Amino acid sequence: MTPESSNRPVALITGASAGLGLALAHGLADRGWTLVIDARGAGPLKDAADALADRTDVVPLAGDVTDPEHRFDLVDVANQLGRLDLLINNASYLGPSPLQAIAAADLDELRRVYEVDVLAPIALTQALLPALTAASGVLINISSDAAVEAYETWGGYGSAKAALDHTTRVLAAEHPTLSVYAVDPGDLRTAMHQAAFPGEDISDRPEPATVVPAFLKLLDTRPESGRYRAAEFAPAVTP
Repeated sequence: MTPESSNRPVALITGASAGLGLALAHGLADRGWTLVIDARGAGPLKDAADALADRTDVVPLAGDVTDPEHRFDLVDVANQLGRLDLLINNASYLGPSPLQAIAAADLDELRRVYEVDVLAPIALTQALLPALTAASGVLINISSDAAVEAYETWGGYGSAKAALDHTTRVLAAEHPTLSVYAVDPGDLRTAMHQAAFPGEDISDRPEPATVVPAFLKLLDTRPESGRYRAAEFAPAVTP
């Protein structure tokens, strides 16, 4: 870390080695934010950090957000940096591919979906609330239209995101000094979205980078805490 980095805002982004998490990391790096990024794969996370390091200070920590020891390490780094202005709970687990109907859902897989998509964000938020509160910071939980629409075979992921949405609303009520958001980025051209549609061409979906301006506008304007679609701030356009 450089001496001037102590004056920069700090963001912690989970699931930041690819897709939306990586795109958001690049968007914040362009603004000079100090970054703590996490993902399960050490190799891709190192590649992500190397690509960011020429613009800002970045700390990569590989691990699983459902692992309490890994979450402890993330919190420890945030505490060492002395501040935390933004937490983005982006890491998600879709479930098996192809997706399963509720009646046939593998309960172990469903349990994993809830562990990653609901319990891990809650646990990490609990641990980082003191730092976020001290900074009058921002919490963003990444949502999905599957949280509000009843799509066949999306019951596991969709219900988990619905639970995260409601958790977000409750946190906003309990912590009025924070800006607390659930944000639906829309369908994007990501590996997870491809896994939801195996064998299909998803090249018509926008790249994750196209919705980054919407998230930056959200951070700039800080509307009332709540659930939003990224398109409400800046529509994604396929490049």
